[in-house]
Amino acid sequence: MKNSAIAVSGLRKAYGDRAVLDGIGFEVPAGTVFSLLGPNGAGKTTTVNILATLLRADAGTVRVAGHDVAAETRQVRAAIGVTGQFAAVDELLSGRENLRLMADLKRVPAADRLVAGLLERFDLVEAADDRASAYSGGMRRKLDLAMTLVGDPRIIFLDEPTTGLDPRSRRTMWGIVRELVAAGTTIFLTTQYLEEADQLADRIAVLDRGRLVAEGTSEELKRRVPGTHVRLRFADLDELDAAARLFAGSARDDQELTLRVASDGESRSLRALLDRLDENTINAQEFSVHRPDLDDVFLALTGRPSAEAVAK
Repeated sequence: MKNSAIAVSGLRKAYGDRAVLDGIGFEVPAGTVFSLLGPNGAGKTTTVNILATLLRADAGTVRVAGHDVAAETRQVRAAIGVTGQFAAVDELLSGRENLRLMADLKRVPAADRLVAGLLERFDLVEAADDRASAYSGGMRRKLDLAMTLVGDPRIIFLDEPTTGLDPRSRRTMWGIVRELVAAGTTIFLTTQYLEEADQLADRIAVLDRGRLVAEGTSEELKRRVPGTHVRLRFADLDELDAAARLFAGSARDDQELTLRVASDGESRSLRALLDRLDENTINAQEFSVHRPDLDDVFLALTGRPSAEAVAK
């Protein structure tokens, strides 16, 4: 892909006899969000570390920002930023000092103006001169991402960046990610929160036991899992009985007066279903289409529920 920010082919990494990555490959178009999902131990962080030049692969080719990660490490590092699941801030320094230190390390011109802009962008102005040790988890994560943006990286690796954050802080981070992508930044996101991938990612890949078991948009992945159905609700048992006789194989709930009818959920199928009810003078008070979510996809592909589903 000519406009690829990241291109991976045949990537392998093993520790002794255990293959952590077993020949995976994918491409990430510039200016998009690519999310890598997988259970704990699937190889997500190993993948990020190799792409970010922090770990050497055993085999395969990896190009980031057009550069080979093994042969052109310096050029790759100049183009990327990395934020891990644990905020890498110096707790003895203030937020402003953390940012200034990063700016000095990267020899950024007009550092004071850059730092002031980042503090404002991440809503850290009031706490700018407080020690980072006094920051909440969400504030530390925002500061960590702000530090990552020093130097204006074209590609940012976010390795489970919202782990442990409350829902409000998580959504704040989502907003920041969307702003970055709108400005042309490429985001490589690993996460255990399936809603996060659903909300943010242009494409999603599922990694399990070192292999990519699926890749596509959120909707493409959901369509791979059976279970889409139409849910019909009726006014009384007589209507429910009549509809159940009409649709063989449907599943009924007498208490809720509902019927589940298997369907692909597309408009033509819905029209045919409703026409059939009308032809038999059966009236459904309500109907809705239900599709499998990413939790269902995750379970179907890996044989294990996601960490997010377990926590619910």
